[in-house]
Amino acid sequence: MSNLNEKKQLEKTMKALNPMLFLVVILLIVALASYIVPAGTYDREYSEAADAEVVIPGSYHTVDRNPTSLFGLLMSVTLGMQNAAYIIFFLLIIGGMFAILNGTGAINAGMANVVRAMKGREFLMIPVCMIVFGCGSAFCANFEEFLAFVPLVLACCLSMGFDSLTAVGIIFCAAASGYGGAITNAFTTGVAQGIAGLPMFSGMGLRVALFIVLLSVSIAYVTWHALRVKKNPQLSSTYEQDKITAQSTALNTDEIPPLTGRQKAVLVVFILGIAFTVWGIVTQGYYIDELAGIFLAIGILGGVIGGLKPSEICDEFEKGCTNMLFPCLMIGLANAVIILLTEANIMDTIIYALSSVINKLPSTFAAWGMFVVQDLFNVLVPSGSGQAAITMPIMAPLADMVGLTRQTAVLAYQMGDAFTNVMAPTGGEILAALAMCGGVSFRKWMKYLLPLFLMWWVVAFIFLTIAVQINYGPF
Repeated sequence: MSNLNEKKQLEKTMKALNPMLFLVVILLIVALASYIVPAGTYDREYSEAADAEVVIPGSYHTVDRNPTSLFGLLMSVTLGMQNAAYIIFFLLIIGGMFAILNGTGAINAGMANVVRAMKGREFLMIPVCMIVFGCGSAFCANFEEFLAFVPLVLACCLSMGFDSLTAVGIIFCAAASGYGGAITNAFTTGVAQGIAGLPMFSGMGLRVALFIVLLSVSIAYVTWHALRVKKNPQLSSTYEQDKITAQSTALNTDEIPPLTGRQKAVLVVFILGIAFTVWGIVTQGYYIDELAGIFLAIGILGGVIGGLKPSEICDEFEKGCTNMLFPCLMIGLANAVIILLTEANIMDTIIYALSSVINKLPSTFAAWGMFVVQDLFNVLVPSGSGQAAITMPIMAPLADMVGLTRQTAVLAYQMGDAFTNVMAPTGGEILAALAMCGGVSFRKWMKYLLPLFLMWWVVAFIFLTIAVQINYGPF
């Protein structure tokens, strides 16, 4: 009985401060800023290279303030949900798919066998998975899609003696490294180079080296943390919370029932579906809508093969969607912040102020400054192509004025677009991942990430210095 009371008290303590309040506070701060920060905007024109409206350099001008009203603040929530609908519904389908497959018993039994087979070599999972996720981001611009793998990686990590922070780190620290290198990332490097007038994916050699260094640093850090926690679980800031999460997530490897023929068939469907997904992303340019369709098909087909009745498939799908409700709400609130910034006409004011500072710096420091500005601005505009459309028309001619190559400006942009993706709550995906890991607090994630984040910055400064010294081009 005492253990039960202790568990209830722990759950009550952990739920005392809902992470949703963090985004609510940000919404209130942005609403207040709309009354203080001068309103301004850049003129925009359509760019074929970016296939979007881009700002016209030198066109910034002040406009009348459009402060956020109380009603506007309330409406921003539903508008944020609508703006993020494609990700929200993608998450609902992911949750439904995994719930259906889990209902057949195939996923847990299959993963439990894998975990048992890797006993004593658990740490090998980290570099293997991170290389896969990192390459997906560097070459194919994958990021939001990786949310589909959070439940699987979390279950494996908790079963292997790691913590939930390791699970999120394996996926999203690798993704940030991939976006930092952005070797053939069409949504960041491709769009930015098009706006800057550079050949598509030119300068690849330095970006390959950058990706290798960033990913190596990330793998070393995540592995160090994981092995440290495995040796002494209480060192993890999520130790108590993970004990509760593990009760419904971790795999029982002591008594693993043999896989039935149906369960083996379900796993084959799942593996083939993932393989088809990778093929579609790499060769056909599949994105959220196509992936959602594939995952839905995997869930339905897996449920039928696994022996679930139609009503049971629907019941499991509903349960899975329910489990994704909180992550979806977090993503909607994050998008509400962006809507408030845009409607108050203060987003352009911020980039204008930041770029004005860079104009006064020597070339090497200007390159560093461009990176810092992009990394900070990425908090406000987490969309890679959206950030490129706003900042690159300013940064490209600014590079000409301070003696930098435009390729260096693109390099600063792609790294600046990458690192705060896993730190900024406005992106929504990282909050969704934390919520999927049993509601890990954003504060604990920040504490975990900060040392690696600083190492990424050091790598960025080194590579930008190299770019300045070698006159990184072609121009």
